[in-house]
Amino acid sequence: MPPTDRYVIRFAAEPPQETLPYGRWADTLRSWFLEAVDAIDPGEDEIGEPGDVVWFPDRSYGGRTYVPATARTSTGLELFGYVSFAEGAGGAPDDFAAHADFTSETADANPEWQIDLNEEVVGSWRGHNGRTADMTLIWGIPLVKNGAIVTAELADLAVDQCELVDYRFTLIAPDAYRSDYLDVKLFSAAGDELARESLYVEDDDEDEEEEA
Repeated sequence: MPPTDRYVIRFAAEPPQETLPYGRWADTLRSWFLEAVDAIDPGEDEIGEPGDVVWFPDRSYGGRTYVPATARTSTGLELFGYVSFAEGAGGAPDDFAAHADFTSETADANPEWQIDLNEEVVGSWRGHNGRTADMTLIWGIPLVKNGAIVTAELADLAVDQCELVDYRFTLIAPDAYRSDYLDVKLFSAAGDELARESLYVEDDDEDEEEEA
């Protein structure tokens, strides 16, 4: 096999190791997530009261395990974030941390979306000639039926993938590397592409400036 010209980190995270959180474990994660929610500065927005927390498959990278989450609020906003932890003595979870934010952009208000995505940069990777990639935690729900697996692709090179768990997925993949940005793609069990979404969305203001 000849040398590759796409030298970038691939499949860096462990695949999901546990079932979706439930019981006392879910209660523990929820308490950390809601603590991060309480720390949000909402500005002029009213976040409201969080509803049920929806958990996504776990992924481990760089010595930490990430369990993403979303929750709707009583004011119609969506909370998103994750709880992370390291492995302590005897393999028990330790050194918990959590991050949360909110958005008014929901799938209900955007019927053109094919995959409902959330993302957060959790690290960096330094490649050739000092170029860096944003190691990005991505989680979401396909809005198209009959999917089986989701991939993250950088310039059409698969850099991570995740089988759907209760029709949810989590990825950890390099983004914003060599002017390339991630596409998230949904495939059927037969390998047919069903949907795709990009992590990069141009602002309307930028489009107007280019047209001018």
